Amino acid sequence: MSDMSLAGRKALVTGGGRGIGRAISQSLAEAGAHVIVAGRTAKELEETAALVGGTPLVLDVKDRTALAAVRERTGSVHILVNNAGIAESAPFDRTSDALWDDMMAVNVSSAFFLCRALVPDMVKAGWGRVVNLASNAGLSGYAYTTAYCASKHAMVGLTRALAAEIAKSGVTVNAVCPGWVDTQMTTDAVLRIAKKTGRSEADARKQLENMSPQGRLVSPLEVAHAVRMLCDDAALAIHGQTIVVDGGQVMK
Repeated sequence: MSDMSLAGRKALVTGGGRGIGRAISQSLAEAGAHVIVAGRTAKELEETAALVGGTPLVLDVKDRTALAAVRERTGSVHILVNNAGIAESAPFDRTSDALWDDMMAVNVSSAFFLCRALVPDMVKAGWGRVVNLASNAGLSGYAYTTAYCASKHAMVGLTRALAAEIAKSGVTVNAVCPGWVDTQMTTDAVLRIAKKTGRSEADARKQLENMSPQGRLVSPLEVAHAVRMLCDDAALAIHGQTIVVDGGQVMK
């Protein structure tokens, strides 16, 4: 995989200011892409953009009007990484309308609206890459995460349907499905588990680590590596796929 294989390409990464998104932004920039780092928190976006030599873009992915108008702010892009996501847990009968709606809006609807805004230019150009960050929860079911699992299954379905529709265009569409990644989102989950169960934070973290056969959390850099690989010219035949990055927890 050439270090400069993405030279001259423009990439938009949502949720790009921290965690997995920051790692993806760094990896794509290292490969030569100019990265537009999108998200809600200006300070994080500016820090990441400065780190990668990119451009910060304040964007609320729950704002449909802003998503529809994103091309006016960015111009055409070659690479779209739909990484923005949220996670909440609750028993299904205590999953509120607001929780359900927020999960769907951020985790899947935002990806659809951005694809609708940006993919047509890729198709016209005959080259493009769309990478949707789903989850291994989009390939399996986990208790107390009805809304989250549903949103990630929807992301996988969106990926496959769009891939089938534009297969002959030179644009590829794939989903990367991480397990538990060592990010702030996982730290927040550890705190929730500890609070609800009375376990120590160390025990709660170990519970999540043990969900992987490798007995560890995934590094954000490992997820970023998969995304970068899918953006390479040599990855043209990888299309409509779910690339699982979870240490073997879910085997398809």
